[in-house]
This record gives sequence, C-alpha cells and structure tokens, in this order.
Amino acid sequence: MIAVLRLLLLVMYAPLAHFAGTLHSPLLAVLALGDLALMVLIDGLLRRRPAAWLALGASAVALFALAQSRHALMPLLLVPPLFTALIGWWFARSLRPGREPIIAKVVGALYARAGMPLSERHRRYTRGLTMAWAVLLGLLTVVNLTLALIAVPDGVLMQLGLHAPVTVTNAQWSLVANIANYGVLGGFALIEYHARKFVFPVRPYRNIVDFGRQMAALGPAFWQSFFDAENAGNAGIGPDRRGSDNAGAPR
Repeated sequence: MIAVLRLLLLVMYAPLAHFAGTLHSPLLAVLALGDLALMVLIDGLLRRRPAAWLALGASAVALFALAQSRHALMPLLLVPPLFTALIGWWFARSLRPGREPIIAKVVGALYARAGMPLSERHRRYTRGLTMAWAVLLGLLTVVNLTLALIAVPDGVLMQLGLHAPVTVTNAQWSLVANIANYGVLGGFALIEYHARKFVFPVRPYRNIVDFGRQMAALGPAFWQSFFDAENAGNAGIGPDRRGSDNAGAPR
C-alpha cells in the first residue's frame, strides 16, 4: 500500500517539476515540492505518527511562504542533483572495506532463494556493477548541478545576481533534470540486463518480467532488513557481515 502510494507520488512529481520549470510557475514548483514532502512522510502519516503530521504542517507553512517569494523554483532546481548524489553515495559507500556491495546483497538473496550458489565471478561482477552505478550517478549529479546553476531565468546563479558565461534555458534544464535523467538510468539498467544474459547464461529467472517477479518475491521482510542494515551501516552501528542477507533469504 505505502509502496504503491510512493510510486504514484513519484509519477506525479516528474510532470509537476517539468512544467514548473518550463512554464516558470512558482505554484507548480511548490506543488512538486509538496509532492516530495508527502513521498517522504507518507509512511508516518498513514501510521498516524504525530511527528509526521507536525512535519507535514511545517512543510505546508514553509511552502506557502516559498510560493510568495521570487525564489520558489530554486529548491526544485537542486532536487535532481541532490537525488542522484544521495543514491550514488549510497552505492559508493557499500564499496568500502568491510562492507558488501549493494547489488551483491540483492543478487545473493535471489540466488539463495533459488538454491543456486554465487561464484567468485558473480562477486566481482556485482562489485563492478555497484561501482558503475555509483560513477553514473556521480556524473549525473555533476550535469544536473551545472545545469541548475546556469539555467536562465531561474537558475541558482541568476537568482543570486551572478551571470554565467554559458547558459541554458529553464526548458532545457527541465528536459534533462526531469525527463532525460530517468531515461539514462532506465537505459543503463536495460543495457546491463541484456549484457548480463551473455555473462551469466544460467540465472534464477527466465526473462526481465520474471526478474521483476523474483525481486518482488523476496518479500517485505527482506527489503525491510536490507534497508535497516544499510541505515545501520551508515550510522556506524556495527560492520556488515558478508553473506548475512543470503543466509536469511527464503528458499
């Protein structure tokens, strides 16, 4: 239920953000930012947690004030580079010594569920793929941040009274930040999936649809423990144990 609502809010965000940029609309910018706030708070709101409702109220007040200012679009400009930076950092930090790469954890759980062992080749591949995602997201962060700085008339530099030697229009920024980003990420994932078929002919799934089903079949308990372990590792609460996710995966 919560996952479906988050997905719907994510789908709504892209057109709101795109048209806010292309139409120079503070109202649409505030609606897009409000959509993001709901995406973050939806779990606590549905569970009737007071902190989540207080955060929603504070967000509504802040967004109302932002809508009255001339800087309403500035936070929206910074969302794409912040998003790609956070996800890229999430991938990159799993490559540190003593941690297990994110993709290796998920692949290990898929193979364990099918009763198939992971080879050393799998481990090298999943580590390399985790690194590739981190690099791609890092490059997208640089591109998105650069475009956010030099966009005209709502770019960060322009709003600060500075003039960049090279500029892009709001529409060009929005096309990259709110549309092309998803195309690049989806295209990379699709290309990697098809390349993987030649690297590993024997897999625990038949095709891309079955792959999605197998990922979903890992179940809420796996994904909850997966994200809890990542958050604990981020907070420094003990080291990751290689293979711990595999051991707990259903067979």
